[in-house]
Amino acid sequence: MKNVRVWFEKKDQCIYISHLDLNRCMIRAIQKSRIPIWHTEGFNPHPFITFPMPLSLGFVGKKECMDMRLLEDNFSFKEIIDRLNDCLPKGIRVFDVTEPKMKAGVIDKALYVLKLNCDETAPEELLKKTEELFSRDEIMVDKKSKSGIKQVNLKEYLTDYTISLVDDYVKIKIMLPAGSTLNVNPTLLVDALEKEYSLEIFPRVTRLNIFNKDGEEFA
Repeated sequence: MKNVRVWFEKKDQCIYISHLDLNRCMIRAIQKSRIPIWHTEGFNPHPFITFPMPLSLGFVGKKECMDMRLLEDNFSFKEIIDRLNDCLPKGIRVFDVTEPKMKAGVIDKALYVLKLNCDETAPEELLKKTEELFSRDEIMVDKKSKSGIKQVNLKEYLTDYTISLVDDYVKIKIMLPAGSTLNVNPTLLVDALEKEYSLEIFPRVTRLNIFNKDGEEFA
């Protein structure tokens, strides 16, 4: 048996597929494709797959991954790509298969792009408000956790970002904590902007990649 990591893109209408439904979608695709993967043992065996870093609902994912275990060591990676893509819905496309080099536990941060639109203010004004908010010493927001809602200071995590005006939207490219111990959803920045300036903002969020604590791409 051999462990493999399947890399895929999630976009278009498929961004509204929840993580639970994505899991079901992938299992159905694996079953339909007849890829020889290891199944769980017990009364109701099913293909065993894991996702090192689940993607939030509504986000585009440019470099998502799923782990599974092949029963045949010599099964072609290209055949896995072709078979899965034949069985997946439009908007989810496998582009690579590799052997895992890192464990999921090393994931420490993620790179995002946010595209912000607002009907109530011009893009130039939204840019100024975004830059002003990011320049503050504190950006307090409510963050949900397993233990309830607590206030966090987002400013602590704004160490690697750019803000620019592109066409008719404000673009934020930012690295944020992402992992099992600490995860900062980029929509918290949108929440802070809306609350501070009494605006309704329409964000489009893309996760470009995930990294370990040393800044190495997860592989």
